[in-house]
Amino acid sequence: MKTTSTQDQLPTVTRKLRTPTDLTEDGVIAISEELQTLLADVFALYVKTKNFHWHMSGPHFRDYHLLLDDQGSQIFDMTDDIAERARKLGGVTLRSIGQISRLQRLQDNDQEYVAPQAMLLELTSDNQRLTTYLRAAHSVCDEHGDVATASLLENWIDETERRTWFLFEAANE
Repeated sequence: MKTTSTQDQLPTVTRKLRTPTDLTEDGVIAISEELQTLLADVFALYVKTKNFHWHMSGPHFRDYHLLLDDQGSQIFDMTDDIAERARKLGGVTLRSIGQISRLQRLQDNDQEYVAPQAMLLELTSDNQRLTTYLRAAHSVCDEHGDVATASLLENWIDETERRTWFLFEAANE
């Protein structure tokens, strides 16, 4: 028995992957879809953060390089928790880079050169947008009574706001 996702690009939840939960089937689908899209955004932000880390230049190179390395590690650490939370609920998660590119809302930056301040400002904006997405996912969890996922989201919101703060301060030196 399959249940169809409400978004065409999201995979269906199959009975073989279902795990026991007291959440409704609609709740599992809605929350796991939110988590899939968040995971795509987090991967996109991770790659962009590492891109800017690798291509940093200028008089503040060392400070910015280390800041972005720390932030990249923190962002990457979110990925497994997001994916495993979806699976704990009986949902599914991402399966490919192609799926990430179809779901991500944060934009890539493939420019050959980006000035250091522009990098910091772009990452500030992306982290702010991620905070908005995390809050929206929290609302979905509240709607379906999923306090465990909501709790994780609260921690990620705090981490993302901290990254935003550090980037903002560095960009406005």
